[in-house]
Formats: sequence, structure tokens, C-alpha cells
Amino acid sequence: VIVYTGTHAHGQGHETTFSQIVADTLGVPMESVDLRHGDTGEGTAMGYGTAGSRSLAVGGVAISRACGKVVDKARKLAAHVLEAAEEDIVFDQGKFHVKGSPDKSKTFGEMAFAAYGAGLPEGMEQGLEAVAYFDPPNLVWPFGAHICVVEVDPETGAVEIQKYVAVDDCGNIINPTIVEGQIHGGVTQGIAQALFEEVIYDEDSGQLKTGTLLDYSVPTANEIPTLTTDNTVTPSPTNELGVKGIGEAGTIAASAAVINAISDALTPFGIKHVDMPASPNRLWEQMKEARQ
Repeated sequence: VIVYTGTHAHGQGHETTFSQIVADTLGVPMESVDLRHGDTGEGTAMGYGTAGSRSLAVGGVAISRACGKVVDKARKLAAHVLEAAEEDIVFDQGKFHVKGSPDKSKTFGEMAFAAYGAGLPEGMEQGLEAVAYFDPPNLVWPFGAHICVVEVDPETGAVEIQKYVAVDDCGNIINPTIVEGQIHGGVTQGIAQALFEEVIYDEDSGQLKTGTLLDYSVPTANEIPTLTTDNTVTPSPTNELGVKGIGEAGTIAASAAVINAISDALTPFGIKHVDMPASPNRLWEQMKEARQ
């Protein structure tokens, strides 16, 4: 099964998630699904790419609809092959059979082969292909709650994240492992923004001073705590899969959670605002000024 999509993956796991949708809808093994994207030379007529956590909620739904069209055409062909009325054809686990006679069946593969043969039903074109687009009637609204516990060393300004809990809701979950990976990666990026990453230019020359990893600080595994994650499931009413985006949830929440935790820890010093990144030097200077 070859699937062309107008979205493009760069680490989100589209190949897995989209293949799951196809395999579940068509009743075929996942390994038989060949997902193709990012190639303007074949297959995809148009697409908006990947942005705004919309790949699954838009691209995935379009794939699901295209699969539904393929099943409908294959059902009509199965009715012709099995010599039964179309309304009497049942599609179950990748096979078409006559209602009440599961032993009289044809696999999806057999229908795909027959679709390119002769003697098709009147009005049916050869092939078992379908194209589908999905324009959401409204936005989807993923939501969640992140809680961060930090300890700030008053002598050095160093911040240690002692605990981080993230509970998110991205609607129906197609692949729990990918969802967890998105949260872990997003939270790590949010922590990086809150504590480490900063673009600095020389005030006189305008030259970028943090243009390499020698100067631009990023966290290592040592700075990222063990994350506790969980999910609630509130299906989206705007698409038949009931899915929402999850790609940005971790990053958006983490920066705010970390900075607010630091601000709370510095309450005894009368500090109510902390700029990002909350580097040890910056926090030490703030506490020094507060003591004076």
C-alpha cells in the first residue's frame, strides 16, 4: 500500500503513526504500508507541510478518509466478485465477505489485484486509488498541566530541577510511545530555553557571540530530570479520529513551569520576576541586589 502525504516528518514519527492508521483502516500489516512524503516529483498534488502540530489532526485525517474511499470502492468490487449485493458485503480484518457467510471471502490484496483486471462493474474505473483532503472546520485544542519543583543555591545561583510532572491531553492517542517522546523532547527544549539557551550579539560590532556549541549553552542528559508523564483523553469533535496535536505542548509549558518555580523559590528575596535564561550568574546577581 503506497501512501503519499503532503505533510513532512523530521522526527515526529509520521511513518509509524500514519502507517498505523492505514493498517487499521485497511486491515493490512503495517510492514506493507509504504509512506512517501517530501517528494514533489511524484504522488502528492499539494500540501501545507508540517506546522502548528497539525500533521496528525489534518494529514492523518486526510489519510484516514482516503483509506475509507478505497474500502468503499473495494467493497463494490467485492460485491461484483462474490456475486452479492453491495449492502450485504462485510469488511472485517482486511477481508470482504458476504453477510452471514464469513467462509466466502476475499482478502484486500485479492481485491486490489482484481481492480486492475477486466470485467469490472459498469461505471468502475480500473485501479484502487483515492485522493482525500481535509480542511478542519475549526481548531483543535490540546491542553495540559505541568508542575516543576526546583532548588536554587543561594550561594551560586545554580538551579536543580528536582521533579517534573506533565499531564497532557491530545485527544485519542494513536501511538503512546510517540506521544511520550514528543512530551519528553518538548519539555527538554522548554528547559533549555528557561535555563540555558541565549542568542547574544556584541553590542559594538553586532557580531553573533553564541554561534557555536562552544558558546551557545544547551542541556545534556545530566541537566534533564526524570520526567513523570501521563495523559487524559478528551477526543476532539472536529475530526473523526478525535485527535489533537501534541508537538508543541511540552515546550510551551516547560519554560513557564521552570521559570515560575524559580520565581517561587526566590520569594524570600523579594524577587518576583526572572528573565530567561535563568543562568546561575544572572540569578546570583539578582539575589545579590536583593540582599543590599
